[in-house]
Amino acid sequence: MSFQPTPLKYNNDDKPGFGPMLMYGLQWFLITIPTVLIISAVAGDYQFVTEVGRTLYTQKLFVLTGAGFILQVLFGHKMPLVIGPASVLLIGVMTTETTRMDEVYTAILCGGALMLLISYSGWMKFLQRVFTVRIVIVILALIAFTLSPSIVNLMFSSPVHPFLAYCLGIALIFFMLFLNRVLKGVWKSSVLLWGLLFGVILFRWLVGDSTAAASPAVSAVQEAVAARESSIFLPEFSFDPGVLLSFLFCFIALFINELGSIQSVGATIQIDNMEKRTRKGLRFTGALNMLSGAVGVIGPVDYSLSPGVIMSTGCASRYTLIPAGIGLIVCGMFPGMISFLSAIPKPVMGVILLYVMTTQLSSAFQMIVQKPSLPDFNSCLIVAFPIMIALVVSFMPSSVSAAMPALLRPLLGNGFVMGVITVLLLEHVIFRKK
Repeated sequence: MSFQPTPLKYNNDDKPGFGPMLMYGLQWFLITIPTVLIISAVAGDYQFVTEVGRTLYTQKLFVLTGAGFILQVLFGHKMPLVIGPASVLLIGVMTTETTRMDEVYTAILCGGALMLLISYSGWMKFLQRVFTVRIVIVILALIAFTLSPSIVNLMFSSPVHPFLAYCLGIALIFFMLFLNRVLKGVWKSSVLLWGLLFGVILFRWLVGDSTAAASPAVSAVQEAVAARESSIFLPEFSFDPGVLLSFLFCFIALFINELGSIQSVGATIQIDNMEKRTRKGLRFTGALNMLSGAVGVIGPVDYSLSPGVIMSTGCASRYTLIPAGIGLIVCGMFPGMISFLSAIPKPVMGVILLYVMTTQLSSAFQMIVQKPSLPDFNSCLIVAFPIMIALVVSFMPSSVSAAMPALLRPLLGNGFVMGVITVLLLEHVIFRKK
């Protein structure tokens, strides 16, 4: 049976009137906000000791995400794709064993530059051949599994009524899954927003404000960063070979994510010139990651949820993302608004992150079903063993990580990186097929 594309009210290059433009723009704006808030809150809380530093970090993420919307739809891939901070780079920030955040964001800048160069080269087709379906499945699963320690720390961070906070967290995740089951159309894409709103209300009402105020002891790393928290740009560049190699593997996942998102939207709206659009999309994503590294925040990537939103609303106009981008930039200009939006209890952050990673893992399982990627036991080993390695490394005692050579610690102590290295070796060396 041949594929019949669903009729659209607005095609990719159509320009709706002022009213529809604002309404569709508000839709994209509301869909984007929860992910930006959660990732910025988790990363900011990990790095900074003052509210000023965390707020400024979120402001920069809002402005860069809004700018990414506008640049991509006008000059990049020119398609209606949601953009936001990459969760795989959050893994790099939180798991890379380094004493300086300058090294992390310098690595993000370098990763963005590499992606920019690849978009101009002939390496794209080679990389697409290297990253087989099994490797993509493992990478999707690794993103979810290696964030598990952070999710655990967030969900069980309430110092007051910990059992009540645990019960509320479980109830909230089931509530979000229920909404995902019953909601239709564009409302299905608002599950994160409703989970965030109901979660904040419930935790503030039943548990209290202490869940938000409680924070871990200030570490030496945070104290070193605190003096520079008010800086818009990265105070200095610092190159560490181990950190650079670690983020290279994170950017492999980001590269795959970007390719998949662009290709999925292109197939949904049946658009032409996909090779050119893909190259331009990668180009601007690389440039935006370079800028993100320069200002000291997590870089962006295009998200794969756009096709569902397009098909449910019948609107594929790329221009409707411009009001959303402007709205994000305007929000980022006002610290008071950011502080209001960011007042999220840590257990709620953990639940939202758990839901997001559940959808990520579901995508990996869906790909297993859709593609004939695991025909025999050895193929299953290629997927299973890297995940087990990643889990072991993610939960291994800190004393083991401390005993590693400083140069190798960002690689050997990072569960995601070790998982990616393992699956590459299994797929292309140990179980290589002619």
